[in-house]
Amino acid sequence: MKLESKALKVLSTAVLGLAIMSPAQAADTATTLINLTAPSDIAGVAALPFTGTTAEAFTLAEPSANLTVTPQQGYIGDAFSVSGVGLVTNTELTLVWGTSNATWVADVLPNSVNYMGVKFTKVNIVMAKVTTDTNGAFTFKTKVPSDFGGIHDIYAVLNGASIAHGGYQISRKVSISPASGPIGTPITVTYTGLGASLYTAGGSVLWDNNFAGEVQALWTRGTAKAVIRASGAVGNHVLQVQDGIGITYLNIIQSPVPFANGGFANFRITKDAGAPAAYIVYPKKTTPTVSLRTTLTNLGLDPASNAVATLSKNEGVVGSKTTINVKGMVSTGVHTLVWSTVVGSRVNCPTSTCWIYNPIPLGTVDVTSADFSKEIEIPDNLGGFHVIQIKKGDVVEAQVPFYVQESIFNYTDKNGKILSAGIAKADPTPIPESRNGAGVPTNKFKVGEEFTIAMKGIGWTQLDNTLAVTYDNSYIGYGCGFNSNGYMVIHLRATGAPGTHIIDLHPLMYTNQPSFAGTPYGMLPILTADRDFPGLALGYQLPSVHFAITVTK
Repeated sequence: MKLESKALKVLSTAVLGLAIMSPAQAADTATTLINLTAPSDIAGVAALPFTGTTAEAFTLAEPSANLTVTPQQGYIGDAFSVSGVGLVTNTELTLVWGTSNATWVADVLPNSVNYMGVKFTKVNIVMAKVTTDTNGAFTFKTKVPSDFGGIHDIYAVLNGASIAHGGYQISRKVSISPASGPIGTPITVTYTGLGASLYTAGGSVLWDNNFAGEVQALWTRGTAKAVIRASGAVGNHVLQVQDGIGITYLNIIQSPVPFANGGFANFRITKDAGAPAAYIVYPKKTTPTVSLRTTLTNLGLDPASNAVATLSKNEGVVGSKTTINVKGMVSTGVHTLVWSTVVGSRVNCPTSTCWIYNPIPLGTVDVTSADFSKEIEIPDNLGGFHVIQIKKGDVVEAQVPFYVQESIFNYTDKNGKILSAGIAKADPTPIPESRNGAGVPTNKFKVGEEFTIAMKGIGWTQLDNTLAVTYDNSYIGYGCGFNSNGYMVIHLRATGAPGTHIIDLHPLMYTNQPSFAGTPYGMLPILTADRDFPGLALGYQLPSVHFAITVTK
C-alpha cells in the first residue's frame, strides 16, 4: 500500500493531532477507557426488576434467619413465593433482590476504537415492602422477573441490616421461531437466563454440533435474541445453545455454575427451494451514548471560525451522495473539502507503524458568502466514522462526521444491471484484487470450485475491521478490510451435497492484535450484535450479511 509522503505525515500530525501510533501503546493509558452505557432505545430490554429502585446499603447480620423460597428455581414468568417466620412482629420489612448490571468496555481514541472487555457490577433492587404478622411471619407472592440468570440473593432488611436471607435460581431456556421451513429460513433464537459473570454471560449456538456463533445479553438483562438460517439436508436438525466464553463449555454441569447448562430445540427443513438472494440486515437505529467519533478533533480548527457544517445524510454506503451545508463562514475564497480517514494495518502492531492519518480530497468550493452547499460522493474507502472537513490551506474552518455503512459489492453489466450480489467464480490470478470486482459473477459452483464474496465499506477499529464467516452454520474464519481500504474479498471453496448452501457474515471483535488481557468473545461471530454490542454505543451500524450458493453435480 502506498503511504503518505513524509511532509504530509508531519502536517497531519501537527494539524490534526493524529500521530503515527500503536493502538496497544495508546490503550495502555487508562484515560480513554469507557464503561459503555447501553443506548436507551435498544428494543425489548427489560427494566430493572420488581420496583426498579436501588436498595439502600445494608449490613449482613449474624446470625441470620432463613427465608423460605418456593419453588427455589424456575424460568422467567414462573410464580414463586418468599416467606419468613419467627421474625420481629408487626413490622414492615424491605425485601431486596440481588442482581447485577453488565456492560462492555472500550478504549476510544481519536483514530480508532479498541475493545477492552466486559464489566459486571452487583446491585440490590427493592422487591417489595412486607409487614410481618403477630407471629413474625409474612408471605410475598410474585413472578420471576426478566433478569439475568443464575442465583439471586433475597434479603429481608430492617433498619439497615439483613435479618433473613434466601435465594432463587433463574434457569436457562431456549426457544425458536419458526420450527420448520425451507433451507435459508431465518430462525429467531431466544435464549433467556444468561448470567452476569464471565462464566455465565455467554452462550454458544450450535447447529447440528457445528459452532454457529456466540450470543451475549449484557445490555438486555440476560435475554439474548439471535437469527441464524436453516442449512443442511431436508429433515430434522438440532439447535443448541450452551454456556461458553466463546467455545462451548461441554461439562458445565460439573462446574461451579451448573445452572448455566443451556438447552435445545428441533428444526425441520421442509425442502430446498433454491438459493435465496443475498441480503444485508442493519441493526435498528439507536441513539449513541458516546459522542466521540474517529478522526474528529478540534486540533487545527480555526479558533475564529463559528461555521457550522451539517449534512443532508449522515450515513450511507460508499458511492452514495450527501450534501454538505455550511453556515457562518468567516473566510472566503477557494476552500478544500477533505475526507478524513486513516491508512495502514494491525498486522505489524505494536512493533511497527500501525496506521496514519490519510486525507482524501473531495473537491473544492469557492466561498463567496457566509453560507454554501455542495454535493459530495462518499469515497470507495474504509467504513465507519469519518469527518468531512472544510479547509482554507491547512486550517480547518468547519467539520462534520459521516458514517460509512458496510455494503455488498454488486457485480454489474455495462448498463448497471446487477449480475451477482457479492458472489463470483474466483479469478485464477487474484493478486491484486480489483476494486471493481474480480472473477465471473455467478452463485453456482461444482464441489471444490473456488469462489469469492466481496464487501465494501469495512472499517478499521477492533469493532468493524473484520467479519466472521459461517458456512452452513459452521464458523470457518474471518475476513478483514483494513489493509485493503474497506474492500474485502473472501476466498472460499464450494463444499457439501448438491443443492443450496448458506453463507453468513456477522460482526466480530478483533482481538488478535493488539493483544489485551480480559477480552472475552473476541474473534467469534457475535449473533446478538444488533442488540448487545459495544459499537451500538458509538453509533456503529454493523450488519449481518447473508449469501447462498448452489452446489452442482
